[in-house]
Amino acid sequence: MPWKLASLGTLLAATLLAGCSSTSTESAKDPVATDTGHSRCEAKAAEFTIGKKASPELLEQARTRAGAQNARFLKPDDMVTLEYRSDRLNLSTDSNLVVTRVNCG
Repeated sequence: MPWKLASLGTLLAATLLAGCSSTSTESAKDPVATDTGHSRCEAKAAEFTIGKKASPELLEQARTRAGAQNARFLKPDDMVTLEYRSDRLNLSTDSNLVVTRVNCG
């Protein structure tokens, strides 16, 4: 009887492990399939915004040129979290909403 239980347990474990393995090689052939969807932000490409008045159009132009997934304006008194995101563009402004600094994170 114990041998039957041990064999059944081994069979069950092998079945569970087989379900976790992947036999598909499609992602190995297609480099796009391994892409995480995140792109790196290049702040230098958005430096053209320094000295310009903040606007939604300016934010979108800067985001596109920098290759960022997200972009935001940061006013002097805005509260921000400390998490770093390599795909986010930050445009810091002064109290008159003029861009003073560009960085990613």
